[in-house]
Amino acid sequence: MSDLKSTGPQTMDAPTPEDALHEAKALNAEDHRDASGRLVTADGRSLKSSLNRALRLQKARAMMLIAPLLIFVLVTFIAPIASMLFRSVENEIVANTLPLTTDRLESWDATQGELPPEAVFQDLFFDLFLAAEAKEHTKLGTRLNYESTGVSSLFRQSGRRLDDIGEAYQDPLEDLNEAWKEGAVWFELMSGQGQTSDGVVTNQIDRFNKLTSSNLRGDIGFAPSEEIAALLPKTTRAYTAWAVFTVFEDEDVVAAEDPWEAVYAALALDLQSPGAADRIAAYDGPQAELLQEAAANLEILPEADFTAAFLDIDEDWGDINRWETFQVYSPKYTDGYFLNSVDLQKTPDGFEARPENERIYITLFQRTIFMSLVITGSCILLGYPVAWILANLPTRTANLLMILVLLPFWTSLLVRTSAWKVMLQQQGVINDVLVWLGLVGDGSRLVMINNQFGTIVAMTHILLPFMILPMYSVMQTIQPSYLRAAKSLGATNWTAFWRVYFPQSVPGIGAGSILVFILSIGYYITPEIVGGTKGVFISNRIAYHISSSLNWGLAAALGTILFVVVLVLYWAYDKIVGIDNVKLG
Repeated sequence: MSDLKSTGPQTMDAPTPEDALHEAKALNAEDHRDASGRLVTADGRSLKSSLNRALRLQKARAMMLIAPLLIFVLVTFIAPIASMLFRSVENEIVANTLPLTTDRLESWDATQGELPPEAVFQDLFFDLFLAAEAKEHTKLGTRLNYESTGVSSLFRQSGRRLDDIGEAYQDPLEDLNEAWKEGAVWFELMSGQGQTSDGVVTNQIDRFNKLTSSNLRGDIGFAPSEEIAALLPKTTRAYTAWAVFTVFEDEDVVAAEDPWEAVYAALALDLQSPGAADRIAAYDGPQAELLQEAAANLEILPEADFTAAFLDIDEDWGDINRWETFQVYSPKYTDGYFLNSVDLQKTPDGFEARPENERIYITLFQRTIFMSLVITGSCILLGYPVAWILANLPTRTANLLMILVLLPFWTSLLVRTSAWKVMLQQQGVINDVLVWLGLVGDGSRLVMINNQFGTIVAMTHILLPFMILPMYSVMQTIQPSYLRAAKSLGATNWTAFWRVYFPQSVPGIGAGSILVFILSIGYYITPEIVGGTKGVFISNRIAYHISSSLNWGLAAALGTILFVVVLVLYWAYDKIVGIDNVKLG
């Protein structure tokens, strides 16, 4: 018995459940190790790699679940913003339409007070001729007309008369030898002999794609020889450009068609170039005799003077300011749209302020921000009492009144705005009531439409539900016992409200303010109808440039600036109030 007593339960070595669990884990680990001692699964894979694989599968499943939403956000939100940012600096239309001219203009000094040299006008002829055939010169004129009024009509008129410049060289050559009228003769001459210059064709196809915003590739059935490309460089370039256009645009066969008038002009320039007669005399390729005959009769060709030819079309080609505009806006990317958005303009010497009568955008930005803040403030003042009443009424009554708050959503925005136009005009309902009450004389009716007041009133009414709903949802969560407790401790009704109730409702005010401000800063339908000239927002100007003037670059720049302003104000709000304090209930 003494031995039994000395050996109590606390000293016995009987196994416990915990020991059994540890032993099972040890046996399992021993049974699932590979030759190197690493833990493996039952199928022999490394435990670590199996765990990583399981985690990857979980992440993949999670990604598949959010993929539709992610794609939707990318397509409807990120992509439009990226496109807007790109359009605000993109200016490729000038370089793509006039590539030779813009390259040559880089070395021109506008400060000398002289027109660009003759070579620039020659390049302009060939660039503009191709653009006119592709019907793209009017688009370029529209783009440059944003910077210099009148350029659009200049390009349109010049495009119709470029054939006359080319015919001045075509007619003498055809009179000299009727073979110049044959497309097959031209094809044989330009094909030449020996190795072909495929690079010329590739360059002209790339130029055609840039000019027409297409992506065409393929065999055009023609390639000039390297020999003819070196002998007649301008003609080769002009003929190849015509050949590419003939195949891709007209879907005709190069050998069966007569070339453009611009090709004859290019040939005349090659024939008149220094040393051309000697090089042509040594040429023995196809149609060598025809080419040598033309080189021996240069007197029949008019002296190349493309400067005078363009001035004969329109005297505006002699305006140095026009050429300065071409030079300034020749790069593929420009900050000109952003400068215009802040009432500045780009010049060869940098940038300067626009004339005072053209400065409108800074005023519109200031007006937009100011009026959006006023609308937000008026929505807070009008919406807070309504939200408080709804939150403190019995549920049945509150639900019935909530229908009145939501009722405007069931009515068209255009109808609601038009109704305010009827009510606020001088012969409208409000003025009639004021005259009937004797508060206003019939001859001195109030002007409440087509100004800032009308915009503020109409937009406050339209955006008020967006303020009431967040505040109401937050106020519903505030316990009435808090106010009773404050009053039981001696607080007055005002003190209990201001010190206890109001701080708890601030998150709802913050949420409503963000909704109303962001919506109002981008509104354009209501200001357009009731704002007149003094109550419109910057968004109205953006809509105008997108739908009417088609100046999408300036619209994108204005939209980008507005976007940045919203982000800055959002950042300031986060620093002052704290976005974490915003609640929707």
